Formats: sequence, structure tokens, C-alpha cells
Amino acid sequence: MSGDEGIFQVTSSHLNTGLRGIPVGTCFTSFVTPTEGVHYCGYPIAELAQHQPEDIVYLLFNKELPNEEQRAAFVSDLQSRGDVPQEIEDVFKTLPKDGHPMDWLSIGIHVLGMTCLTGNWKDDALNLIAKMPRVMGLLFRYREGRSHGIPTDDTSLSMVKRFVNTLELDNVDKSKMEQIVATYLVLHMDHGGGNLSTFTGKAIASGHANVYSSMAGAMNALSGPLHGRANQSCLEFVLSVGTDDPAKVEEFVRNELAAKRPVFGFGHAVLRAEDPRATVQFALGEQICPDDENFKIIRTLREVAPRVLAENPKISNPNANVDIASGALLHHVGFTDPTYYTTFFGWARVAGIGAQIYDEREVMREGKGVPIYRPKYIAEGQSLRHINQ
Repeated sequence: MSGDEGIFQVTSSHLNTGLRGIPVGTCFTSFVTPTEGVHYCGYPIAELAQHQPEDIVYLLFNKELPNEEQRAAFVSDLQSRGDVPQEIEDVFKTLPKDGHPMDWLSIGIHVLGMTCLTGNWKDDALNLIAKMPRVMGLLFRYREGRSHGIPTDDTSLSMVKRFVNTLELDNVDKSKMEQIVATYLVLHMDHGGGNLSTFTGKAIASGHANVYSSMAGAMNALSGPLHGRANQSCLEFVLSVGTDDPAKVEEFVRNELAAKRPVFGFGHAVLRAEDPRATVQFALGEQICPDDENFKIIRTLREVAPRVLAENPKISNPNANVDIASGALLHHVGFTDPTYYTTFFGWARVAGIGAQIYDEREVMREGKGVPIYRPKYIAEGQSLRHINQ
């Protein structure tokens, strides 16, 4: 890489490191800074947390927030795209109920691709975004054996209300659920271009596989325990703590470190301060569920874990990340099975990955699009100098 940023030279030390830190392209939708975290199209995430998910979808595709007229038109357009074909339910009926929800989600997206494909990158991305609330609600119901009496889909509702309406859980505060799910979606929609799921989706699309196939691949990448499934692991970690007593929490954290097990919900590859997405969710929790047992645990972890982790000079950021609070909030409003949490992450990320696929296929290089991804692999024992001659 040359120009104002200087020169980036690949050396043998970069090989077999997962492309970490190696520039491969540009991203129009988001970037991450060490102190303010993720920015969507230049806006720090903390400034966007109170917006509705539809506003952020508009932002990611149009690179500006909508005015009232634009918002109304865009919401109406999304609603017109929301119908979900019967084939989704027909397929969900056949899937093993003990299969992981992320596998169900990937299969559901494939089914949409087989029934709803237009071949237009932007239309297919927006159509998938519009259909996701119903697909998510059906995924829960069929996997849980609640396939009878499913409410008719009302596409005139917001994305979050459509999901909650389809889900139809008993004995829950729907207003709180809608607020927490909406905030979760906004905070998770995008995170730069180089994370595994986004890169995977764009790489698949670079071979001109359609949006649905590309997104299914992205969801498969997201499902791994080192990527999106970390939020599932984080709530399981919080549940295992079992107390909000500071001394006992500190003992628990130290025991985990001594056993060389991860302390979930802390640290970030880029950030050098608390993740603003965590800060937003802690504030929401203090408003909605300050006395919830799991929230009290993560409140204590937020104070204790960074102090203990900071004792290790190799840890550059011991602070809370986005995963520490999201599970506790979802659990509070009725989502008590953490195996579903990555599907919420996937639902959110469909918007960011969809916008980035559209940019790479239709916008970049003056509309020619990014070429097919073909990274270079070096034969074992062969030097870079020899390859570059």
C-alpha cells in the first residue's frame, strides 16, 4: 500500500496469521477507532444507539441518515418487501430441533434464495433484510415446537414488532423486549469490513454467488465460537459466576485465569477503552432492569474484571466489550436460551454485510465492482522474495 498512508510490505511474518492487519480493500459503511469504537458512515455508534433499526439500514445503504420524508418512504419500501414464502415453514418443519439455531438460520436464508431471488444485488439485500424478522420468529417457534397458531405476519409493523408479534412469548414485557432487541440490532449491524463473517460474505459474492448464498456463508462463519458465538459463551460465563459479591466475583475471575480459561466479555482487538456498545447497554440495563440478578453480576464484573486483567502487561485492553451486557439484557426479557443469541447477531449483521456486498458489487471501482478474491498462498519453504521476482 502506498500514498498518504505510507507503504505496507508483506513479509514472511505475516504468513499464516489469518490476514490479521493486512490491508485488502476499502469499506464505505463503517470503521473502528481505539477510543470511540465502531462508526457507521462516520457517526460514532454512541450517537446512533437511540435510532430505530430501519434508520440504520438506510444509513448503511445510503451513507447518510434519512430525513422524515426519506424515512417514511424507506420504511414503506422495506414493508413491501417483507412477505416470507410458505417454503420457509415447510423446510423448518423438517429440521432437527436439536440443531443449532445458526444452522437453521443459514438454511432459512438459502431457502429464501431459492424462492425469492431477483438477481439484483441491492434488491436482494434489502429483500433479505425485510424478511428477516419473520424468519427469525418462525425459527424460534418451529425449533421450540410451537408451530400451531402462529400469528399472521403484519408487514405494516416495524421490523422489531414483526419479530415480537410472530414470536408471541407469554408472560413477557413486549415493550422492554422491543427496546432491547432494537438497541441490539443497531449496535451490531456492522463492524468494519475485515471481520470473518463480513469478509466471508463478500468473498463468496466476489465469485458472483447471489446475496442469499453469500449471506448464508457469512452466517456459517459467524457461528463459530471465536466469532459470533462468543456472545452465547459470554452469557453462559455470566450464569456460571452465580453471584454479584465483588470478592467472590474476583475469586472467580482469578480462578478462570489460573485455569487458562477466557474471561468472556472483556478485551477487543482494536479498542483501548470500554466498548461504547457496552456502555450503551449498561445504561439501558440500569434503566430497564437494574435489579435483575444477571445484570447485577455483569455490573460487578465490569468493575472487577478490568482491574484483575490489567495486572497482565500483555493485555492492552482489559475493558468490557459489547458481549458482556447483551446476553443479560436478552435473558431479562425472556430469551433464556443463550444458543439463540448468535442468531440475533446474524440478524443484525445481515444489514451491514448486505450493504457491503452491494458496495463491492455495484459501487466500487466506478461501478465495475471488486474482482473475485484470490489471495496468494506460498508453497511451504518458498520465500516471498522468490515469489515477487
